Amino acid sequence: MRKILIANPKGGSGKSTLSTHLATYFAWQEDAVMLGDLDKQHSSHHWLNLRPSSLPFIHRWDIGEDKIARPPQGCQVAILDTPACFTGKKLKHVISKVDHVIVPVLPSAFDLWACADFFAELAELKAVRRDEVKIGVVGMRVNPRTQSAQQLPDFLNRYDLPLLTCLRDTQLYNQTIQRGMTLFDLPHSKTERDREEWQPLIDWLHVR
Repeated sequence: MRKILIANPKGGSGKSTLSTHLATYFAWQEDAVMLGDLDKQHSSHHWLNLRPSSLPFIHRWDIGEDKIARPPQGCQVAILDTPACFTGKKLKHVISKVDHVIVPVLPSAFDLWACADFFAELAELKAVRRDEVKIGVVGMRVNPRTQSAQQLPDFLNRYDLPLLTCLRDTQLYNQTIQRGMTLFDLPHSKTERDREEWQPLIDWLHVR
């Protein structure tokens, strides 16, 4: 089973966008996918409620009152969306149950500063130190022509973390998400450029 945690201590960083898109991608591969949502706003599960029945099915992962992430039996891919300020004991506990952690980061000074302590906290966790968990970063809403986008790789080098890919800012994300869909539900001809941006992340997740 592939177990994926999407985490960032700052709100509005793109965690739900990553979670729903990855769930959709794997569902199209005929994998049994579970999507969990620890955020009180339940953005990912609201999206799931809107998903058309004609599209590949994604199972709802109800975490339970104890908030312990237990991937259900029978699923091949378990994806867990987390809230802002998801740190400390909660983070330590969940890290021990996943094999990949993806951190979405916006290329702004405020967002980079907010991530600094989080990356340091991740580096101290035993599962990370033992290389039992892979950590990767995805740049969100990135314009490669801007100075802030160019600063992102330099910032991550301080923590020896890979920048897996950068996703551009396009209205296709908003247009699909509000319909319970993602870019992976659209024709390839309409999303070719964006699928190319997602491919390095997908390749990274397939490496054992």
